[in-house]
Amino acid sequence: MSAQPEHLPAPPPAPAPRAAARLLTRIRSQEEDRRTRWLQAFERDWAKALDDSRQTYDLTPLHEVVRAWQVRLDSAPAVDAFVAGGMDDEDGIDLDRL
Repeated sequence: MSAQPEHLPAPPPAPAPRAAARLLTRIRSQEEDRRTRWLQAFERDWAKALDDSRQTYDLTPLHEVVRAWQVRLDSAPAVDAFVAGGMDDEDGIDLDRL
C-alpha cells in the first residue's frame, strides 16, 4: 500500500500572460505611501520568483507571486473599511504573553 494519493488535485490555472503588468498598474494607482511600500515588496517578490524560475525552469513561483498579489490587492478595500470603521480588534491575544 502506498502513502501517495491516487488522484492529485488539478493545479490552478496559470495567470494571464500580462497579469504581472496589470498588477503593477494597480499598485501604481494606489495612494502614495501604500504605492511606495507595495511596489518595493512586489518587485522583491517578483525578483525572487524570477530567480527561482530561472534555476528550476518552472513558472510556478511566478504564478504564485501573481496569485498572492491579486488577493492582496483585491482584499485591500475590505481591510481599509475594517480599519476605518473603528472595529475593535483588541480581543486578540498578546503574543508576548504566550
